[in-house]
Amino acid sequence: MKKLLIAAALLFTSLHASDMERLYGLYQSKKYKKACQVGLRMFNKHKKNSKFLMLYGLSCLKADYIDRLAVPLTGLRHTRSERANASYFATILLQKKLLYHALLDGVDISNLKLPKTDYILSKVFDLYTQKRYKKADDKYYFISKEKPDFMYVLYIESNGGVNKMVIEERLDNHIINIHRYW
Repeated sequence: MKKLLIAAALLFTSLHASDMERLYGLYQSKKYKKACQVGLRMFNKHKKNSKFLMLYGLSCLKADYIDRLAVPLTGLRHTRSERANASYFATILLQKKLLYHALLDGVDISNLKLPKTDYILSKVFDLYTQKRYKKADDKYYFISKEKPDFMYVLYIESNGGVNKMVIEERLDNHIINIHRYW
């Protein structure tokens, strides 16, 4: 019986490690969307593992699945770095919700000051609240002071009754990346 328990514990540990290795491998190979999807399926099994929560959260963030950050951020609370990472996720999630609310409902958010992050949505949020844009045809154009040939374009895209907030990254007015949020 004792050998059976030891074997079961080793099997559980190796399965746990292989899940994390798979998720880490997807993240390392920049397959963020797949890592976020795999992490979602593994979530109940690993929801108390802070390393898993961080890897899952970062994968979803890089895949622009912002709403999925709400769940891992609640589990990141035991150490200083976990709380800092939870605050990072919460900031981006809040910025997305506020910007979406402002665009769809015309709510003025220019008086809000939230922490700055390096994430694109955060950069656009800051520019929007500072009113550093030009608006034309329901689109907001944010031109970089540091790089005048680079801009963000923010707008709402309606498709089948679903409103999505879109951020285009443009270089020399050519789209180089598109982010969609709902």
